[in-house]
Amino acid sequence: MRYVSPMKYPLISVDTLASHLGQPNLVIVDASFYLPTEKNDAIAVFVNRRIPGAQFFDLERIADVETPLPHMLPAAEEFAESVAALGISNNSQIVVYDQRGLFSAARAWWMFRVFGHDDVTVLDGGLPKWMAEGQEIEGTTPVTPAEGAFIPRFQPELVRDQAAIMANLESRCELLLDARGFGRFAGTTPEPRAGVQSGHIPGAVSLPFTNLLNVDQTMKPPPELQEIFRKVGVTHACRPVTMCGSGITAAVLTLGLAVAGLPTGALYDGSWAEWGSRDNTPIERTE
Repeated sequence: MRYVSPMKYPLISVDTLASHLGQPNLVIVDASFYLPTEKNDAIAVFVNRRIPGAQFFDLERIADVETPLPHMLPAAEEFAESVAALGISNNSQIVVYDQRGLFSAARAWWMFRVFGHDDVTVLDGGLPKWMAEGQEIEGTTPVTPAEGAFIPRFQPELVRDQAAIMANLESRCELLLDARGFGRFAGTTPEPRAGVQSGHIPGAVSLPFTNLLNVDQTMKPPPELQEIFRKVGVTHACRPVTMCGSGITAAVLTLGLAVAGLPTGALYDGSWAEWGSRDNTPIERTE
């Protein structure tokens, strides 16, 4: 039985993934990431506790390492080389998970879509859900996979840069959804990165990514997601752009839009790490 990813529903359950382990063309990647203020070591956890056969998708290295901004998108050729080293080809069926449940896996999911690979799903609830359901865990030395062959097809419409966000301050053609916690959005909670101001982009709407998740870190069902997005102004005619601190949890909102059957729009790659560190970008704070 061959695993076929549900293209219109970008989540996969623990049971479904468990029943297809070892299938040809199935590649599982751990895309875990922790904030600079956190002590966890994602790679160390991966080496000692991972889904069988998984490879580590390093969001810090599969990135533009020439910019001071954190984990910005790499060039298409660099992305292709990096994922090929993980054994990924254009015919690969990719499942992404992370160690927290649903935090950074969506970023890797979005990156694959940006580079033209839509056969990618996110494990709903991630590693915690996998372990809670008693599935097999691997802790031996990771096996180096055979080299893949990945030809990227860059999709620029899925990405926004600072210039596009500046232009939108006037046009308001796109609805900017900020996935950070409300304290950071309001400017009452300090940013975790040094040199980054607090506050939000004028016109942006606060929608913490945690609002989309259940207690077990699985994604809420489509009807609940549709209502959550409706309350912040997202409609089927909307052009949403997601953002967060550095483009990680913004992708959870993008994933949520996809699960809800709404337009997924684009993601502001530089996000607040870029906007809040510039001296020519307007910032609002909530009293």
